[in-house]
Amino acid sequence: MKFHFEFDIKKLATPIQHRHRLMLMGSCFTENIGEKLRKHKFNTLENPNGILFNPVSVAEALTTYIDNQSITEKNLFQYNEAWHSWKHHSRFSCLSAEESVQKINQSILEAHEYLKTADYLMITLGSAWVYMLTEKASNAKLHSIAANNHKAPGDWFSKKLLSVDEILTVLDNVLYRLFLLNPKLQIIFTISPVRHLREGVIENNRSKAVLIQAVHHLVNKFNKLYYFPAYELVIDDLRDYRFYAEDLVHPNYQATQYVWEKLIGACMSEDTQMLMKEIADINLAYQHKPFNPDSNMHKAFLKSYFNKTKLLIEKYPFLDLEEELEFFGKGIEK
Repeated sequence: MKFHFEFDIKKLATPIQHRHRLMLMGSCFTENIGEKLRKHKFNTLENPNGILFNPVSVAEALTTYIDNQSITEKNLFQYNEAWHSWKHHSRFSCLSAEESVQKINQSILEAHEYLKTADYLMITLGSAWVYMLTEKASNAKLHSIAANNHKAPGDWFSKKLLSVDEILTVLDNVLYRLFLLNPKLQIIFTISPVRHLREGVIENNRSKAVLIQAVHHLVNKFNKLYYFPAYELVIDDLRDYRFYAEDLVHPNYQATQYVWEKLIGACMSEDTQMLMKEIADINLAYQHKPFNPDSNMHKAFLKSYFNKTKLLIEKYPFLDLEEELEFFGKGIEK
């Protein structure tokens, strides 16, 4: 018997390898995938503006990276004792405006430099609903779109559902600019399976439909674009509330792991998958907590993984395994 509907996923034309540089942007689902990539020692840069949900905020952030456009204290506002940016996540908010500006500009510069040589950009869109700033909002351009509400009063915002044409306009323009900055860049689009139920069930489905329509239009237009069906894997393949967390909004560990395994199969070569297994084995040994750390048996265990890690670094010098190598080495010396 079949208890869920599996479907074929189109393969990425040029598979991802460990030597590639990957930038990830978008919703919290992006950070789940980014964490798994980091654990497997991929070279990544995640959400330089923090978590972003809507296409306009993603496009605006990318534009600042392309132009290396720094901010000043005039771009911030103060609320609940902290200084915030309407274009950035609260992790950039500080009690000092100077510190917030410094953190934001450092992140923009890092993203600019990384994007110039990145091989892949993964964009995960979460919602087509946007929150525009009203005349009551602090230090804001009227009707500009907030990337984060910073828990400000509700009357500082008005809500709007973007149209397909509006999304195409902002993303189409920024895609052209991205390819001018970095001609080798390939872009992977996904739609987040996280359900934005605070908007309402019907409103969430309208939002996802608009995003899907817009993204597929772009994928059909540009050769360097690829669509990975993260949303469809959770909604149509798994299709069960047991794959959601208690809030019934966020996919749980099993669902995220399932999507991750599908991503590996669709976007990574067999050689890369084999290397990932070797790295996962080293990670497991690195996290191992022995009962008798001074025993000869444990030292032999550490020595075997020291040699394995050293050989892997020699074969793949771009892998960041120095911390693990040092750990195994110190264990042997005790």
